[in-house]
Amino acid sequence: MLDTLAGLRLHGRKALAILLDPDDFEPARLRHLLRLIQQHPVDFFLVGGSLVLTEHQTALIALLKAEAPQVPVLLFPSHALHVDSSADGILLLSLISGRNPDFLIGQHVIAAGRLRQSGLQILPTGYILVDSGRPTTASYVSGTAPLPHDKPSIAAVTALAGEQLGLRLMYLDGGSGAQQPVSAAMIRAVRAAVETPLIVGGGLNTGEKIYAALAAGADMVVVGNHIERDPSFLAEAVAAVRGATASQPVQ
Repeated sequence: MLDTLAGLRLHGRKALAILLDPDDFEPARLRHLLRLIQQHPVDFFLVGGSLVLTEHQTALIALLKAEAPQVPVLLFPSHALHVDSSADGILLLSLISGRNPDFLIGQHVIAAGRLRQSGLQILPTGYILVDSGRPTTASYVSGTAPLPHDKPSIAAVTALAGEQLGLRLMYLDGGSGAQQPVSAAMIRAVRAAVETPLIVGGGLNTGEKIYAALAAGADMVVVGNHIERDPSFLAEAVAAVRGATASQPVQ
């Protein structure tokens, strides 16, 4: 999947991932969304959340694999306990925007043995939380402050340091329920600083915002809460991704 994401970047193809929180798992609603995905295909499912208080993760993944087997499922974990070998891969997140050692290396140490045995493809990811206009569960749980929304240069050097440490993906995230998405200026600054594929999420609740993030340099956008609340938004999101891909210069 790293090769897939790198290939997307190489060829200017933009991608869409749907983030599904196991705590919000309702089989009937998910089946409705999966029927819509047959008409409006997506590239990845991300499964996870900042808390994951329920035991629904395995059932959620099983339903995804049964009804949309063509879409890879990646774990988006907040804790070592969220490793699940029934997925295809895992975004192994290092919270490089913060200084909490538990989310820089501590949880990784706890999970290392289970990850080796899981057979999951491991995608080492620099995770950068960005201020979105309101406190988020991610910043609360991690005990870290997000990067200032209006400081693209800080995000750029943070991503560059992560790349120099060997991280293979960068993820700029405004957090669940973000009031405003990561700015185009910040996305452009990070894109100019690193060669890794760049993922952007949080606050992408219109086609225009999705298009703007991709046009600024994101390789993949992640949409979660808004599609869970309004599955019909999927068609607009897919159209925005296709439009951003079409606008890319020919390599």
